[in-house]
Amino acid sequence: MHAAVASVSQMVAEAPDAVCVVDTDATVEQFLRVATIRADSILVVVEPYFTSLETGRRMTRLGKLQGYEHIALVANKVRSEQESETVYEFATEHGLEVAGIVPHDLRMPDAEWAQSAPLDFDPDSPSIAAIDELGRRLLERCDQTRAVADGQASSA
Repeated sequence: MHAAVASVSQMVAEAPDAVCVVDTDATVEQFLRVATIRADSILVVVEPYFTSLETGRRMTRLGKLQGYEHIALVANKVRSEQESETVYEFATEHGLEVAGIVPHDLRMPDAEWAQSAPLDFDPDSPSIAAIDELGRRLLERCDQTRAVADGQASSA
């Protein structure tokens, strides 16, 4: 896994307009390996219960210590408005950003059983819509960051 991540991160570093999503095991060790990659954003995926939220808080702190400015939580498998509120309350209490909420979606395991990518299996499912919206917001943020950087470079 480490060699693959290193190889992909090198390619991304050489392509300034590239978008790379790295999905690792939910361990601090894997997070620290990925945190050595320079990136515009890091998303820490959590679930709406305390242990997961606390692990996400710790990983976010580690990312900040690595020098990342934009690290945010994405809450996955959220089953209710109450769980969503729990995520936002935890984030507010700890000064964390929530980049998105992905609802619990029974179409995901159905897609896996069908040996199909969730996007191919049901492109209109609630979770796919939430992930799509999250992706759009991230790309907009990257575009804004690049525009600011380009403006600063041209004025220098």
